[in-house]
Parts: sequence; C-alpha cells; structure tokens
Amino acid sequence: MVVAAIIATFWMSRVVADAAKVHAEHQAQKLNVQLLSVSLSRFRLGLLRSGKPGIKAQFAFEFSADGNSVYQGQLHLENEQLVNVEIPPHRLG
Repeated sequence: MVVAAIIATFWMSRVVADAAKVHAEHQAQKLNVQLLSVSLSRFRLGLLRSGKPGIKAQFAFEFSADGNSVYQGQLHLENEQLVNVEIPPHRLG
C-alpha cells in the first residue's frame, strides 16, 4: 500500500511538472517573451481549494524580453490546474 502511494505521488508529480511547462510556455507566448527555463520551487501534498487532497506546487520560470535581461516569474498549481501567476515588471522587447 505504501509503495503504491509513493508511485502514485511520483507519477502525479510528473504530470504536474509537465502541466507547469505548458503553462509557462503559454505565459511566455502571451507576453511575447522567450522562455528560458522552468524549475520546481516548492512541492507539497495538501488540501486543494476544492477540499480534496492533491499536490500544491510552485514553479519558477525564467524569461527574457530583450535577449539580455532575465526575469523570473512564479506559477502556482494545484494538481495540473494553474491557480496563480506572478510576473515581475519587465522590459518590453
């Protein structure tokens, strides 16, 4: 039973990471900037806004608007669902 829970958590964490990459690509396209990287900042199991158990994760994504400057935004996910995006002020390309 414990092994199954560990495997399920690992599998779900991969699904969340893939969703974060898609959300970061969407944000970069929306902002007309170049996406440089996406990395996990925080990961925990907990109750989601829906009241169900799940994964709460925060991902950092780096982007550049002009090819010289690098900025870091944050994506907050509950399972695969994007619940908040933090984008710092940045230069427009």
